[in-house]
Amino acid sequence: MSNIPETGRTPRVQNRLVVIQVVVFSLLLTLGGRLWYLQIRNGQEYTDEAKNNHTQQVVQPAVRGSILDARGVPLADNETRMVVSASRTDLTKMKDKGKDVLTRLAGVLGLRPDDVVNSVRLCDAKTPKPCWNGSPYQPIPVTDEATTDQVLEIREHAEQFPGITAEPTALRRYPAPDQANTSQVLGYLSPVTDAEITKARKTDSPYLRSDQVGRSGLERTYDKELRGKAGVTHYEVDNLGRVIGQAQAEKPTPGSNIVTSIDSRVQAVAERELNNAMVEARKTYDKITHKNYEADSGAVVVMEAKTGRIVAMASNPTYDPNAWVGGISAKDYAALTDRESNYPLLNRAIQGQAAPGSIFKVVSSTAAVNAGYPFNGRYGCPSSYSVGSQNFTNFESQGYGDITIGRALEVSCDTVYYGIADKEWKKDGGINPRKDPSDWFLKTAHEFGLGKATGVDLPNEVNGRVPDRQWKKDFFDANKAAWCRDGKKDGSYAEKIAYENCRQGNQLREGDAINYSIGQGDTLVTPIQMASIYAAISNGGMMHQPSIGKAIVSADGTSVKEIAPKEQGRLPMDEELRDDIDGALASVATTGSAAWRFGGWPQKQIPMHAKTGTAEVQGKQTTSWFASYTGDYAIVMTISQGGTGSGASGPAVRNIYEAMYGLDEKGNQDLSKALLPTPQTQLPAIRPEGAAQ
Repeated sequence: MSNIPETGRTPRVQNRLVVIQVVVFSLLLTLGGRLWYLQIRNGQEYTDEAKNNHTQQVVQPAVRGSILDARGVPLADNETRMVVSASRTDLTKMKDKGKDVLTRLAGVLGLRPDDVVNSVRLCDAKTPKPCWNGSPYQPIPVTDEATTDQVLEIREHAEQFPGITAEPTALRRYPAPDQANTSQVLGYLSPVTDAEITKARKTDSPYLRSDQVGRSGLERTYDKELRGKAGVTHYEVDNLGRVIGQAQAEKPTPGSNIVTSIDSRVQAVAERELNNAMVEARKTYDKITHKNYEADSGAVVVMEAKTGRIVAMASNPTYDPNAWVGGISAKDYAALTDRESNYPLLNRAIQGQAAPGSIFKVVSSTAAVNAGYPFNGRYGCPSSYSVGSQNFTNFESQGYGDITIGRALEVSCDTVYYGIADKEWKKDGGINPRKDPSDWFLKTAHEFGLGKATGVDLPNEVNGRVPDRQWKKDFFDANKAAWCRDGKKDGSYAEKIAYENCRQGNQLREGDAINYSIGQGDTLVTPIQMASIYAAISNGGMMHQPSIGKAIVSADGTSVKEIAPKEQGRLPMDEELRDDIDGALASVATTGSAAWRFGGWPQKQIPMHAKTGTAEVQGKQTTSWFASYTGDYAIVMTISQGGTGSGASGPAVRNIYEAMYGLDEKGNQDLSKALLPTPQTQLPAIRPEGAAQ
């Protein structure tokens, strides 16, 4: 039995081993194939899907800092409103994408269902507004005007409003303290654009898609400081948008507060007086155009003479900056940008350009003295000055005989300046100037800071214009073709001008020099430029960079960064000439062209200095200018198509001074009623929101 062969078992065992080997090999082959399929064949597909399990961020906006007046009164701050928002992530998980929920919500809020549904769709190049331009993971505001009853209904029936929240949220507010609108100075906010986000990535202050950005005024200038830093919570989400974990969270940092030199009480007075002056001007008959003055726009600047700080700045027409809060409607936007509304978004104190008329004569007087004409010399003041067949007249054609430059300033005699400017033009070579002409009148204007921006801390300030020889050449090159095409020697007035410009438009002509000497012709200035000049004359000749911001104060009040006044150099006049001009401008208010508006003024206690200006504009009514200063302040007002300087603007300027100094119409002072008897130099304590004013 021991020799029995095992051949009967061997084939079976071998077969089993073979089967097992085949199975194992097949499994390994299958696994290898699957791994190849996953990693090689479809590797990119799964890599892309894995990338969809990424981080998304939810932004908690920072509370924007306040803009305060010189006493700490908020000009722009924030108020808490009940904001109803929708979670797009929750809504998209519903079968109907949340349409039923949004329709029910619209019923509660009293809104159109389509408007509510559209408000939560995402913006792209093809999607019309309303739409959401922020992150799809951010709660999307539906309304910021929910009432208490509406909020209670949403919260009490939360099961009917999944994905809907109603939370108190801080929104921008422009409270207009003392009824001071201050709109063009403050500016407004609107959502950041994709282009701005891309550009800001390279800076130390990048934008988030949910940010509101300052678009004009102080809101734009100090946007970085006011904006603070938003809080961001990062969530891990899958490719379906489901949150699978929280990565990190950063708390928001509130923005800093900006303390300004604006006094809301003076601002309110300035706005009111400018508006009243325009209303009164429209009641006045213009003998030249045979209709009442249109007085279509105006501006006023109140400046501290010793620092250049702005106490008040008003522009008319104006608007309510609250119209931008929560998104401006198409109707309101059209009203603000429509030509018929005369563009109320413009800050005419820094963007309105006009010929200055006779308030420019402080520049011309300085130029004449620096050119060698004694201030107290005698110069002819006939009623008109003739050059060939052209006759240049005094305004209202009044002559005073031989007078000094000081007297010419006082009574605003044009022909004195005509004569001096004409002599200087001829000395420089006339129509064929010598190689290096002195150009005293043109050079002096540049030395007074004209023809360039003052640098005030507001955006979009314009330069004005000094029509010097280089400007004449550049302007000629740009317009020669049109002038030569349209000009006619014996045509209409406009055609004759085009004809002359075609022939000599690149040259400083005799008539150009004469008109320029009294602030006419192609000269353009802004109210803030002239306020800076008159403030400098007041303080002894130092030009300051106009400013509104006084300090940047952290939200907790622990950090204060003062914004000191900046000097920009001295006026091109020595102390003697400054005193001479100062005396002449004082005479304007006592015996000169503005005396009829300053009767009873306490000249010994508060010396008033003034200069009237009435600028002629081709095709329009005259522009009213009134420039003035005391030892503390300079005030410049202008009214487009408003009439004469003393007639339209003079009374309003006096009323502003009276309010600041606490004066009645007879010149009696009551310091208890004075708004600003002396300039404010101390930084104010920041007044808590809601505190009594």
